[in-house]
Amino acid sequence: MEMEKVKQYLLDFQKRSFSDVLARGLKLPDGKKIQSVLGARRVGKTYLLFSKIKQLESGGVKREQILYLNFENPVLSNALNSQIRDIVQAHLSLFAKQTDKRLYLFIDEPQVIEKWEMAVRSLHDEFDCSIFITGSSSKLLSKEIATSLRGRSITTLLLPLSFQEFLVFRGFGQDATRLDTSSKAQLENLLDEYIQYGGYPEVILEANKETKLRILKDYYDMTIFKDLVDRYAIKNTILIKWLANYVASTSTKGISLNKIYNTLKSEGHKLSKDTLYEYLSMLQDCFFVFTVRRFDPSLKNEGSTTPKIYLDDVGFLSLFSESDLGKRLENIVFLQLVRQKAKDPLMDLHYWKKVDGSEVDFLITRGRKPVAAIQAAWSLADLATRGRETDALLSCMDALGLNEGLIVTRHEEAEKKINGKKIQIVPLWKWLLQ
Repeated sequence: MEMEKVKQYLLDFQKRSFSDVLARGLKLPDGKKIQSVLGARRVGKTYLLFSKIKQLESGGVKREQILYLNFENPVLSNALNSQIRDIVQAHLSLFAKQTDKRLYLFIDEPQVIEKWEMAVRSLHDEFDCSIFITGSSSKLLSKEIATSLRGRSITTLLLPLSFQEFLVFRGFGQDATRLDTSSKAQLENLLDEYIQYGGYPEVILEANKETKLRILKDYYDMTIFKDLVDRYAIKNTILIKWLANYVASTSTKGISLNKIYNTLKSEGHKLSKDTLYEYLSMLQDCFFVFTVRRFDPSLKNEGSTTPKIYLDDVGFLSLFSESDLGKRLENIVFLQLVRQKAKDPLMDLHYWKKVDGSEVDFLITRGRKPVAAIQAAWSLADLATRGRETDALLSCMDALGLNEGLIVTRHEEAEKKINGKKIQIVPLWKWLLQ
């Protein structure tokens, strides 16, 4: 690492403009804890840092108090962990007038430096500074951060854009509570696009539909070959790609690895059950999929229930010619609930299932106490569908002592009272914008 080039890097950053950075709904707080932002590749972690820098400057923080280090930049990429302190000292020497003021340190992709956490921990303990970290999901996972920073860090999960953020990125500025006919039609068209292509920022900002799919395919391949094959040195690339394809096509459904194992074994594949469990865990670690367990009053029993699979972004379904709109809607509802969960440390998310097979898509608990039951259905126009969704919801409400239930649909809106229980039916766009 050449210190003169480093100083030039630091000086160049002082002139960088963030005028084109679009704000996300998620805001990074200030505080004594190190703020670690985790999420899938290309989800917008770096731009979240830029948005925070923009926010700080709007609040009166001088640019000289801000230090942004991208360790994938060629100038910094060969730095040693012991040299991170040298870079900070170089910044302080360049801007000596600000040395008595709080320093805001933004670190992008530190995982390229061996034992980076030692340097970050030292800076956190010895300097009056706020530290914000992001990293690629392939190497900087929540488990590693929790271990390396030993309780000094608060982790924030960054998902693809919510629908509200999507509207901001697409320049839709109308008040959703006061829509005229033309604006309502525009909103509905934008929601259809969101359902089709998901919420990755680069995909959203791309106008060409074929290019949108190419970008999604690139993201999918990066997940398989960089986040999984490279990170874990997986040799059986055929199996991991098959499993990724399978879980994507099985999204919103229960997944039995035991059945998958028996199927693959009958077809002559050599593998162990442990390998399958490890591969699924890897897909979760890189934020490609999430799992939800069936609610059970016993935590021990709940841990052995069949998990349901959800994708990090519904846009991936378009790579498999997936036309099941109900599946897409349910996955979108799940991701929105995960965003809510990130703001409520006591909230947990499950599904509910009765012995007869009737099922409620989402059961929200707070401190293990059931507080809300939610169904996700594309349409209730079909009487059989309406009866199935409503009956399951009522059964869940009766069993768990809930007086209100919710059904999120694509278009319908109503309120019903059945046997003293209230069921609200809300269109997806309205629920997402609440």
